[in-house]
Amino acid sequence: MTQHRSSTVEFSDITKDYGKQRVLHGFNLTVGPGELVSLLGPSGCGKTTALRVLAGLEDATAGVVLLNGVDVSAQPTNKRDIGMVFQSYSLFPHLSAVRNVMFGLAMRRVRAREAEMRAREMLDVVGLGAQAERYPHQLSGGQQQRVALARALVTEPRVLLLDEPLSALDAKVREQLREEIRRIQLRLGITTVFVTHDQEEALAISDRVAVMYAGGIEQIGSPEQLYTQPATPFVARFVGQSNRVTGVARSGVVELYGHPVPLLDSTAGDGAVDVLVRPEDIELSSTGIPAVVLASSFLGSMRRTSVRLGDGTVLVVQHPVQHNPQPGESLCIAWGGQAVARSSTTETAYTRQ
Repeated sequence: MTQHRSSTVEFSDITKDYGKQRVLHGFNLTVGPGELVSLLGPSGCGKTTALRVLAGLEDATAGVVLLNGVDVSAQPTNKRDIGMVFQSYSLFPHLSAVRNVMFGLAMRRVRAREAEMRAREMLDVVGLGAQAERYPHQLSGGQQQRVALARALVTEPRVLLLDEPLSALDAKVREQLREEIRRIQLRLGITTVFVTHDQEEALAISDRVAVMYAGGIEQIGSPEQLYTQPATPFVARFVGQSNRVTGVARSGVVELYGHPVPLLDSTAGDGAVDVLVRPEDIELSSTGIPAVVLASSFLGSMRRTSVRLGDGTVLVVQHPVQHNPQPGESLCIAWGGQAVARSSTTETAYTRQ
């Protein structure tokens, strides 16, 4: 299997209105050749609309879409050379897996023998070579989605679009298939835009993640950058779990319950702030800030424990499983490390210890 052709994808000042409602406004994003970029955000933020504009399924109200620098905004979907996989598998129930995969090639008038050879080869790539003659009703949900992926890839498109392709699957299958998608994407070197509301999914497979909110991009960066250096309070809250704690900032340090925590943005102004702290950046300790355990959950490789401070503030602490605190137990918590960022004193600040 040779590598696919890869293209640069560019959204340039895209605006999309539905009547009086503006869904995308000044949306700008460039995806490099062979890169996998996820659009991550809550429902209604515009991520699927952006994908549909790229696919040609929706017309932009303003702005242009470019593939390799060429404006394709006026081109119909079938002229853009894009493969698409949606949440619904949309397989033909009366066709076997291999015939489903061959369908796009038949539309391109590829000879039947060559089409079948390419379809079977692609089913091998997605791990379904042995199920080529089975019909959709004979396949599991995960297998059906693999067939849909093979069908999208077999035509060797310049760009692959994935719109919530795993959301209908159970957790274990979803995790396996996302790893498979990433493996195939890297093997084929195909430029990919992946839409999801699942942050774990986005962080696990992406080269970069664009966090969207209210029709625009709040921040784009590597998964590590988004998690450790959130640029806005929304990103800090949306990516990963966070605890909100009230503190006072002075000279680049925020004081939390009498304990100083340094801020990455040492130029930030002084004053009262709400600080967001990651659960794994709080320690259970024998000394520090007194707290009472509310509940503790075993999550396999870690525990997540809820504690209440003296003023009623409830925090979630992520810690090793060896420590198994019991409800009602008195202990202490401690902060440690460095805060990653903060906003102005009139907004929420955010830290990573």
